[in-house]
Formats: sequence, C-alpha cells, structure tokens
Amino acid sequence: MSLLDQVVPSARHVGIDDVPFVENTALGARMRLLQVNADDGLYVLHGFMPAGMTVQTHHHQGPVLAFTLSGAWGYRENDFMNRGRSYLYEPPGSIHTLFVPEDNTEPTELVSAIYGDVEYLDPDGNVEYISNAQSNLKLYYRYCEEQGIPRPNGILQ
Repeated sequence: MSLLDQVVPSARHVGIDDVPFVENTALGARMRLLQVNADDGLYVLHGFMPAGMTVQTHHHQGPVLAFTLSGAWGYRENDFMNRGRSYLYEPPGSIHTLFVPEDNTEPTELVSAIYGDVEYLDPDGNVEYISNAQSNLKLYYRYCEEQGIPRPNGILQ
C-alpha cells in the first residue's frame, strides 16, 4: 500500500476571525490562543505587546519557537533584540525576563509556539506560579467571559 492509499490527517486552519483577541489585563497586551494540545503540552499564542511591557522572569521546561512580525522585544539577560520578521528558538531550560523597549514606535506582534510548563520566578528564583497549555486555555476563556466575548470554537485542540 502506498502513502497515497492511506488515510492521513488533514491540515487544520484557524482564520483571522475564528479566534478573537482579548486584553491580557495583567500585562496590558492583546492576545489570542490559536492552538492547545494537552498531549504534548503545546500552546500557540498570537499577541501584540505595548512599548514598555515587561514579563516576569520565567523558566521554560520545553522549547519555544517565536516569530516576531513587527516591533521589537528582547531579554534583559541577552544583548540581542528580536525585530520584525525575525525568528527565535529557545531551548528547554531557558530562563529570562522579556521586555519591550520603551521607545518602540509600533506594537510588537509575536506568534509563539510554547511547549511544556513555564515557571514564573520571584526575585530570589523561587517559583511563584506555573503556566502551561491548560492554564492558558482557562485564562483565555476567562478573559473572553470578562470582556463579553463569546467563547470561540476555532481554537485547535
């Protein structure tokens, strides 16, 4: 039997209107959750981050693939800056503090595929809380409810 004779999974698509953006009130950012896969811990976020935004220092248990579409952002611990049309790979075990420069002239648009748990750390390096695929799905639905947005059924699961 050839591959062409076998039943194979189909590609799945999320359209621009299938999953709305919500305000992440904790960060002042807009985001939407495109995919959640509890089996392998994958979640895919699409967001817009404002100038001056900082994300608490965090530790990635799994890899991250990040595509910057516009704007700029970086890590306090590194000397490079991610800019529009750039790609970043973070290996498992990465620890960093994300920031968006104060002088950004446009919102920073980013699509990230994140695997596994992310541990958010206090200034002493202790874990304050853990974020993952399931918690991001719950958070996204909570923001939808709080903001009067109907729960979308377009998130790939």
